[in-house]
Amino acid sequence: MGKRFKSIPEWTWEERATAQGFHYICGCDEAGAGPLAGPLYAAAVILPPGVSLPGLKDSKQVTPKRREILFEQIKDAALDWKVASVPPEEIDKINILNARIKAMQEAIDLLYPAADYALVDGNRNHGSLYALTARHELVVRGDCSSMSIAAASIVAKVARDHYMIEMAEKYPQYHFEQHKGYGTKLHYAMLEEHGPSPIHRKSFLKKWEARRSE
Repeated sequence: MGKRFKSIPEWTWEERATAQGFHYICGCDEAGAGPLAGPLYAAAVILPPGVSLPGLKDSKQVTPKRREILFEQIKDAALDWKVASVPPEEIDKINILNARIKAMQEAIDLLYPAADYALVDGNRNHGSLYALTARHELVVRGDCSSMSIAAASIVAKVARDHYMIEMAEKYPQYHFEQHKGYGTKLHYAMLEEHGPSPIHRKSFLKKWEARRSE
């Protein structure tokens, strides 16, 4: 934790874990911690050592079109990849930090071959209810410095975006295909007009509701 990071992912973290005797090293990251609606997604990805994925970066630094291309390349190249999610109603019950930890550990647990070491983006490995039980290392801004974590960030983001596009068909009045549940001007306008949907996070709307009642 607290180590320097670079903006272009490299294999340094994975090589260090390999030197310690680990064989199946996964990267793990989440997407959707901040939106007002929809689930939180986490992904775990085991890449073959040194595999070439040109242009791989943190999902936030890549265009949607490029993310889709990388998503397919990662799925083809990976020894395995898995996603897990926590729905909005559970986020409301356990809070977003616990949801994040729960989803990441579930994604790691689903991998085959099983990961014997996880490189996890961020600086928190436990909440009040859940903790990472896999052997792991926290990497601050790991999606910018670790190839495996960057791959996981792409998979988590694209998987969640696909889900939100499906929800846009179910709830077209909210235009989820455009903002993916984040608190944009359009999203707040649709909330004012239609009120919350079944996939909105009630705990995330408290400030908005308080302003409306003033």
